[in-house]
Amino acid sequence: MRFGVFYEHQLPRPWHEDSERQLIQDALDQVELADQLGIEYVWEVEHHFLEEYSHSSAPEVFLAACSQRTKQIRLGHGIILTAPHYNHPARTAERVAMLDLVSNGRAEFGSGESGSMAEMGGYHIDPPLKRPMWREGLEIALRCMTETPFTGYEGTYVSMPPRNVVPKPVQKPHPPLWVACSRRETILLAAQAGIGALTFAFIDPEEARTWVRDYEQTLTDSCVPIGKAVNPQVACVTPMMLHPDERTAIARGLEGGNFFGYSLSHYYLFGDHRPGQTNVWEEFQQKRREMGYDPEAAVTLQQERLAAKVDAAGGNAGLRGAVGTPEQLREYLRRYEEAGVDQVIFVMQAGKNRHEHIMEALELFGKEVLPEFKERDERFRQEKVARLAPAIEAAIQRRVEPESQMPEDYMMEALNKQLIVQKQGEEAPEKIAAQTALGGPRPRLDDLVKP
Repeated sequence: MRFGVFYEHQLPRPWHEDSERQLIQDALDQVELADQLGIEYVWEVEHHFLEEYSHSSAPEVFLAACSQRTKQIRLGHGIILTAPHYNHPARTAERVAMLDLVSNGRAEFGSGESGSMAEMGGYHIDPPLKRPMWREGLEIALRCMTETPFTGYEGTYVSMPPRNVVPKPVQKPHPPLWVACSRRETILLAAQAGIGALTFAFIDPEEARTWVRDYEQTLTDSCVPIGKAVNPQVACVTPMMLHPDERTAIARGLEGGNFFGYSLSHYYLFGDHRPGQTNVWEEFQQKRREMGYDPEAAVTLQQERLAAKVDAAGGNAGLRGAVGTPEQLREYLRRYEEAGVDQVIFVMQAGKNRHEHIMEALELFGKEVLPEFKERDERFRQEKVARLAPAIEAAIQRRVEPESQMPEDYMMEALNKQLIVQKQGEEAPEKIAAQTALGGPRPRLDDLVKP
């Protein structure tokens, strides 16, 4: 089993002029340390307009910066919003390919839909159409990335003429594909499409076992890959904060993990939001006070075994996950490993978790937890590859290449060529080309087309 760190770039109010700059610089330091420790993945989300919950609208920029401060860590889009209203498929293909090039082949291509009205409304996406828009955008982005040239497409949500989309990625046929999943339905959709499942449901290892089993069974029975390769992996996301003393770990990490869940639900489930004014952190604190939540009492919520959630005040459940001591975390992660999970992704930069505490937790994880899992990873991975090889081969055989044929004699013409021909005659473009090839001055358009 491998490990990743996940970034929403959370920034609870109040903010000051330097808050966002410091947030990003701290995150870059954290990723650089994670790489040095041997953590295998960093994941960065794409969200728009989700104040406090996620200040991460340009993940390709952050991941490119990470690529230049690291050597081994995989750079995961977790995820790109592939509906064409968010990102034109050609732009998605270009950005993923460029990230793969600047990182020497370390890009991971996760995609997703988004479920917030802040985003869908801002980009004029009809919620019932988000699934087919996600799929069409992803399919065309993959064609742009792998066809030379892309032969054009007239679809429901995107229309594009033939073009050779460059650059192409280092990894062939394309970087590994993932999709964001929060329910069993999307886990099965991922398996049917041959895509890795990034699960954001904060599930316990015992529940993950069922999801992994269902994923692999569906992949075996009915996978038809959306891309030209299958990525048969399941990753689980969990809050994390580590310290030798359990009470200290809880004090440092529990509130941040619970704000992560609250702010997510604010935008996706129950919140009314006035842009630029609503204070999500203040509402979070107020709701806790109304429920009789006692921060000091929360520090006493010690557990023999870690779980995704812990009983909090008044019988309510709060997120706990991988918040505890190294020994607790080792036991918790072994259960995910035994369930067949391929990767556990840590949410550490959440709420008002402090940068220095995150760095200390990463150091402790790298020293006291990670080594035993690295020792077993290669053997487990080889066993899985061998076990699923027949299913993947059968899935590739079921895949039918999309019809793609260049229109006969298709040609792109320079913008002003016809205007120049009208004014200067049929031979003018060739004469201009010859003069320019010899190093002559580039003629001014105004001179060529003047009356």
